[in-house]
Amino acid sequence: MTVKKALIPAAGLGTRFLPATKSMPKEMLPIIDTPVIQYVVEEAIASGIEDIIIITGRGKRAIEDYFDDSPELEMHLAKKHNTELLKLVRDVSSLVDIHYIRQKEPNGLGDAVLRAENHIGDEPFAVLLGDDIIVNDKPCTAQLIENFEKYGRSTLAVEEVPYEKLSSYGIIKGKPLNDSLYEMEDIVEKPSPENAPSNLGAIGRYVFTPEIFDCIKEAGTGVGNEIQLTDGIRVLSKSQMIYACRFKGKRFDTGDRLGYVKSIVDFALENENLRDDVLEYLRKIFESEEGMEQGEANMMRESSVDNIITLESEKFGEE
Repeated sequence: MTVKKALIPAAGLGTRFLPATKSMPKEMLPIIDTPVIQYVVEEAIASGIEDIIIITGRGKRAIEDYFDDSPELEMHLAKKHNTELLKLVRDVSSLVDIHYIRQKEPNGLGDAVLRAENHIGDEPFAVLLGDDIIVNDKPCTAQLIENFEKYGRSTLAVEEVPYEKLSSYGIIKGKPLNDSLYEMEDIVEKPSPENAPSNLGAIGRYVFTPEIFDCIKEAGTGVGNEIQLTDGIRVLSKSQMIYACRFKGKRFDTGDRLGYVKSIVDFALENENLRDDVLEYLRKIFESEEGMEQGEANMMRESSVDNIITLESEKFGEE
């Protein structure tokens, strides 16, 4: 069975980006001029998804407005004969069929997935977290769907995680089947680095069989007293084989401040209208930093020489 439905959880509070996210969904933070969530939606579409469910919460209305028609703006652009921007605005609102389901309060990723159960029904579906951007010629979700269609089993994307960040991920224990595919044997939510079963962390892309819903319910509450998707995956693994796929592509965790900054720099360097100016700006920054470091080094050397001269003079005076 092919995968045509996808779920994008976007109900999180975005506390790492306060105060900006007090009035703006973190998924709407722009990468130059395009919000993060548009890249996620475009990946789903490029992977063959036809029906998208976005899980929202309080303060997330901007997401719905963004993907909706904008008659006033379109009329204004039409009057100004700005056909390029008019097409851009209309293209956004006609990307794909999008539905919205409200998660009344943040209660974990597993709970967000459960909100979509009635809409998904008994079909397989993809899950794409709303703050992960993954860049590759073949979308990450398409890679997972390809594996699902080959084996008929739930598949999650994984990547190697630095030791100091293991406690921020669901970490798998897996048996290698080839260079990029593992048979998942266990998964642990946010383990301490010394107790992690490996350095392979589940990132924000999954393809599930519908049995995952009952497994999430069976797992109940977990870390943080929330309903964790990882716990549901662990229960599912007891009744069916689950695959972990080391995806091909470059991932940007835009839910992390440094990851967000990196994504802006990378996308700017890929933009032919910005690349040269950005490179020139970065060059000036590096030269300025090097000059400051050299100046500090010279001052330290001069200070050291002055201290030596002073000490020698004092010794000479004593003699």
